[in-house]
Amino acid sequence: MGIGRVCHLHWLLLCHVSLRVLNGRPSCEATAMFDDYVEHSNGPASGVTAGALPRPQLQYEGFEASPYEPDDPRAEFEEAHSVGNIDSGVVHAPIFDLGRVQYVFPAPLISFVVCSDMLAMGLTSNVIILIELSHSDQVIKVKIPRKPTEMSIYKLFMDPSGRHIVITSVQGENWYLYRNWKEPRRLKGFKMVIESIAWNKTALLSSSHSTSTREILIGARNGTLYEAVLDAEEDFFKSQERYLQAVFSLPERHPITGVKFDFFPPTDPKKALVIVTTSSRIYQFVGAPDRRSDDGGRVFSGLFAGYRETAPKILELPGNLQHSELRFFTPNPDQALSLPKGMAWMTGPGIYHGTLNFESKSEDFIDSAQLLPYLSVSADADTAETPQSIALTEFHFILLYKDRIAGVCNLDDQLKYEESLPLKPSEEVRGMASDPVRRTYWVYTDQSLFELVVGNEDRDVWKIYLEKQQFDVALRYAKSAGQRDHVLSAQADAYFNEGRFFQAAQCYAQCSTPFEKVALKFLDAGERDALRSYLISRLERTRKGDLTQRMMLATWLVEFYLSKCNELDDLVASESVSHDVDNLQTERTILEDDLRQFFDTYKHNLDRDTVYELIQGHGRIDMYLYYANAIGDFQRVIEHWILEEDWLKAIEAINRQSDLELYYRFGPVLMRQAPKETVDSWLRRPSLDPLRLIPSILQLQRTPRDPLSPNQAIRFLNQLIFEQYNTSPTVHNLLVTFYVSPTSSPTYDTSEDDGALLRFLSTAPSDPVTGKPYYDLDYALRLCKNAGRTQPCVHIYSKMGLWENSVDLALEKGDLELAKINADMPEEDQPLRKKLWLKIARYVVQDKKDIKTAMRFLENTDLLKIEDILPFFPDFVVIDDFKEEIAHALEGYSAHIDALKDEMNEATQTAETIKQDIVALKNRFVTIDAGEQCSVCSHLLLSRQFYVFPCRHSFHADCLISLVKEYLPAHALRKIIALQDKLTTGAVNGKAVAPQGQSNGPSIGSRTLPANPASRQQPQQRALLSANFAAIPNPLQNGARAANLLGRNIISAGDRLRDLIVPDALAAVVSTPTSWMPGMGGGRRPGTGVDSSEKTEILRAELEDILASSCPLCESVVAGLDKPFVKDGEVDTTWTL
Repeated sequence: MGIGRVCHLHWLLLCHVSLRVLNGRPSCEATAMFDDYVEHSNGPASGVTAGALPRPQLQYEGFEASPYEPDDPRAEFEEAHSVGNIDSGVVHAPIFDLGRVQYVFPAPLISFVVCSDMLAMGLTSNVIILIELSHSDQVIKVKIPRKPTEMSIYKLFMDPSGRHIVITSVQGENWYLYRNWKEPRRLKGFKMVIESIAWNKTALLSSSHSTSTREILIGARNGTLYEAVLDAEEDFFKSQERYLQAVFSLPERHPITGVKFDFFPPTDPKKALVIVTTSSRIYQFVGAPDRRSDDGGRVFSGLFAGYRETAPKILELPGNLQHSELRFFTPNPDQALSLPKGMAWMTGPGIYHGTLNFESKSEDFIDSAQLLPYLSVSADADTAETPQSIALTEFHFILLYKDRIAGVCNLDDQLKYEESLPLKPSEEVRGMASDPVRRTYWVYTDQSLFELVVGNEDRDVWKIYLEKQQFDVALRYAKSAGQRDHVLSAQADAYFNEGRFFQAAQCYAQCSTPFEKVALKFLDAGERDALRSYLISRLERTRKGDLTQRMMLATWLVEFYLSKCNELDDLVASESVSHDVDNLQTERTILEDDLRQFFDTYKHNLDRDTVYELIQGHGRIDMYLYYANAIGDFQRVIEHWILEEDWLKAIEAINRQSDLELYYRFGPVLMRQAPKETVDSWLRRPSLDPLRLIPSILQLQRTPRDPLSPNQAIRFLNQLIFEQYNTSPTVHNLLVTFYVSPTSSPTYDTSEDDGALLRFLSTAPSDPVTGKPYYDLDYALRLCKNAGRTQPCVHIYSKMGLWENSVDLALEKGDLELAKINADMPEEDQPLRKKLWLKIARYVVQDKKDIKTAMRFLENTDLLKIEDILPFFPDFVVIDDFKEEIAHALEGYSAHIDALKDEMNEATQTAETIKQDIVALKNRFVTIDAGEQCSVCSHLLLSRQFYVFPCRHSFHADCLISLVKEYLPAHALRKIIALQDKLTTGAVNGKAVAPQGQSNGPSIGSRTLPANPASRQQPQQRALLSANFAAIPNPLQNGARAANLLGRNIISAGDRLRDLIVPDALAAVVSTPTSWMPGMGGGRRPGTGVDSSEKTEILRAELEDILASSCPLCESVVAGLDKPFVKDGEVDTTWTL
């Protein structure tokens, strides 16, 4: 035994063990099989342990006996799947079942027909019985108006739709019965004995409402073939016989026992096939029909006219049988356009049968014609008995004898069914009829009716086709898994014996032939490719839960693929010189593609370490990388390309996967070797954490860089900051670091252009909360100082708000323009700006000693004047250099003084104009009617002191005060309380005695109101919100007390301030003339320069300015927009129904 065979046997053993262990069998069975196979020993194995199952006897072919005891349940399970029990899962229903119909005929039965579940029976009493199977309880009896002595029924004929019935008699008298008629109609023109009728099935099944039979062919006893049309439609001028015409007469004038015609093709009929039989001959007529119309017409005249000079296709089978029958089988009989498939003709020598081929190019449309001799149904009989009638099913001939019925399979001509008829004494068998549409079969005698039920007809068909080795057909009729398995196993063996190994492999994979047997057969035959095909098919059909089997099969297949690939490589290498190796290369390419597809499909069923070892053992680096990619082991792929120093392929491998950890792991080495491609890879993956990439980025500081190539670290960091909006201070500081010192090389020139760094410092995004950049300003300043970057340092100082430092550093480096730019940055701090510009000016004057430049320097800013920089000039300097500037400055000062004078004069004139307007306002007046009412209390306005506003709202003084205090703010309320205190305090310093000849009422216009109580309504007592005023009956007379109370409560806030305002008291003070108030009338107080009456007028004017500044009603509209219409506690009844 070779080394290769032993290796494969080891694989076979492992697969066999895995298959057996999961099925509940011990692994020692597999070991015994392998040992005995190698030693070619047919004897039983020795050394069986007590209590263990006996080892089976093994044969070279791989068969093994059952290891179980007969009473073991597992043995029963195995027997159920053996060849002898392949039908265990199929219910053995009988093929045929004969049953008697429970119906008693009123007279002996002569003829019986059935179509479309409609039964028609003709009795000797000339009565036709009709029974529809869907309404079997309804029996219709139709009487033929003829006595039995005058006419005897011979046969009944029914169309496929079950609507038309033709009755023929022995005397040659014929009758026509339509389905709904109460009695038949006599066919006077039909003067012949009808033996057979061919109906137009397509027309009759297509139309369910037509009363016409369409064209029919009638075979008569006289050997003549007639074409006729019958119509059941009632027409006074027409009979039911539309026409009757003889179209052909047989030369031997024998009775036409069978006739059948079909138009084909069904969808577009262009030809017609007519089959006619006698007792010994069968005729085939083929031709184009004359015409086809819905009403029917002469169709077959032209067809038969062509055979007047030419003989049709004739087959003669001589015999002594006087009667004959022609039967057909149609696959879909209920479809109008279906064509018959098989035919059977009962003749004297036997049953002539075959299949109809409507596509035949010859005159013979019967293919595979055979003659089945009649079988002897009795073992003792020397000659075969002729049946009385036959019927044709899909797979059987049903033969009716005088006392029994038999079924013969038309596939193998074997008797499959036989049953005796339960006949009564003196009961005579008449015949057998079949429903061509519903496929029902009936046997009738003169006294009984039997139904033959065809049920499980195709039960044994698969066995017959299997014996004929028609495996595909056998599979089509196999019903159980056992039957299919048996067929597939036989088919696989047949393919193997024929050398068709790949087809055998596919069949073996679908059947239950033992795995080890199949594997050894292919190994012995040296068909490794076919074995590979078998293993693939077996793997595809293995359950996903059988992980061990799937792993073993898949691993073995990988080994097969790799071995085949190496074999093809060797062939290509060895034959590349002398032969054309294109086919070998194509085969190798296809095989490699198959292996890649296998890896993609079964990668979850393979152990990666084992597969890696197999691939490396065969030296297939391409498959090694493909398998690693297929299972997602990108780390191994990247490591391979890094070891090969193929950096671009390593980066491509990283880009194909989604594990971010590999970016961080291999980033340093790839950044050193291929920085541009590595950065491109990072930029395509925005989800990377930049902080974890910092070790990789820092690799560029340790690597010499071409000064002409861009810095990839700076490119990546700029992308992070400006495109991905990264705000990490670490990232920003790192970018500053690279801008300041891109490399740690000692040869780096720090004097290079600061433009890139300055652009970043000026455009770097800032924190929207603090307004400061995200990078650390102190860190950036320290880096720039150490690197000697002056301009960046100045910029950073300005970012930090250290403007003086930035200007000092710029001036220190002699960069005057940079100093100017930074001096203008603190725009909101003008003193600081001026201070910075003074520093620049001192630098220009004292350090540069350039007077002209200093003078030009003043033109760049509007903060400094000539006098600001004069102190910086030397003590002895020629004035000629700046005398023009001094003159311009003086002229400017003079113009400014003149502008200030003009503004002062304009302000004085405006003040005088305002004073005149105020005086004029005091003299304006409003004319009111005598009946004008107060807008608050609705009393007459002239009854006491009042106010009238431009908006035409008018109020009493006390009503105005009560209304205004509700809307005034707290500071105005406090002002009113203070004025009220001062006025009431002055009113109680003396008694109010009116001067002689003066009235106590206020003056309105030129009229004086009477001051007596009758003519002036006294102020009513007000209910104050504060209890402090409850005991003041007259606020004017008790003003001191009220003032004291007001003084004590002036510190209250909110609504308490409104409670301290006494409207009646204020109204009395406002409306009382000053001369009436004791202590306030005429004269000055000693020691004061102000007349007390003038002071009172001033207080009253202030009070009126507060109270009457605007109309309270108009103001309340605006102030009360957010207040509810209905106050809290107030009941609104305006919407009550």
